[in-house]
Amino acid sequence: MKVLSSWPRLLRLEPWWLVGALVAEALSFVCAMALLRLVLRTKNWFAVVTAGLAGNAVTNTLPGGDAVGASVQYRMLASTGIDTVQAASGLAVSTIIGVAALFSLPIFALPVIAGGTSINAGLVRAGVLGAVGFVLIVAFGVLLLTTDRPLKMAGDALDWLMSKVPRRHRDARELGTRLLRERDEVRADLGKNWWKAVLLVAGRIGLDYASLLAVLRATGTHPNPSLVLLAYAATTVVALLPLTPGGLGLVEASLSGLLVLAAVPSANAVVATLAFRLGSYWLPTIAGGLCYVLYRRRYGPLRQSVATSETSEH
Repeated sequence: MKVLSSWPRLLRLEPWWLVGALVAEALSFVCAMALLRLVLRTKNWFAVVTAGLAGNAVTNTLPGGDAVGASVQYRMLASTGIDTVQAASGLAVSTIIGVAALFSLPIFALPVIAGGTSINAGLVRAGVLGAVGFVLIVAFGVLLLTTDRPLKMAGDALDWLMSKVPRRHRDARELGTRLLRERDEVRADLGKNWWKAVLLVAGRIGLDYASLLAVLRATGTHPNPSLVLLAYAATTVVALLPLTPGGLGLVEASLSGLLVLAAVPSANAVVATLAFRLGSYWLPTIAGGLCYVLYRRRYGPLRQSVATSETSEH
């Protein structure tokens, strides 16, 4: 409630810093869409952007939004002609890369911790949590990319479930084999374009973090960037918990509190959090609704089920 009641204070922020924050956030979303386009191996910007922002809007507004948003994004992509397994694997790879990068953020603040800077114990724990999570997620990603059994088991389980569905598509059979083939293609593409993936995921998160620094400067605060990085990293981990749609309320409370631990004055932490969420949550949610309207004008309404189609290179 304290964060929401601070809306009028947005009018007193330094405008150029606020504009810079919004531009950085917009470029962050461009990087996210470019990364998704890379792992999907498609040239269809319209499909990727509209599906990505519409799925994000669903995630931000509906209970259980992560699952529902991913489902909407998958169906939108598949309706454009992108192969269903390709769409599913691309979304999964994009998610794993993004989450691994988020958990790696505290590592970049380690030099400050090692240098003896006074840091609140809560931020230190956030850094340790991020480092542990990074190791586990990378290990999980390596397991999926280098071994066949986990994907084969998942495919066999899905095959069994699909066999219980009346009038299922014949091409839903042997899903495990198709998942392995798609995994190998994604791995080969990322092997050739790994530097693009690294740059895009770094741009996605780095620009989002830069947006937070900019809104803090807009309040007149000159924070320690490394301490803010720890606060930002901890908040992004909290946002992954599916407790509220898009972390609404949870992120605001966590980020404002952690910014205070990072030596940001309480009043400035609250209004900076509100401005940051304006660019990272509210405006993209509105844009997602508009993207869904544009998508329907080009492709029509979503079908209840999407048959496997050939890979699109539009």
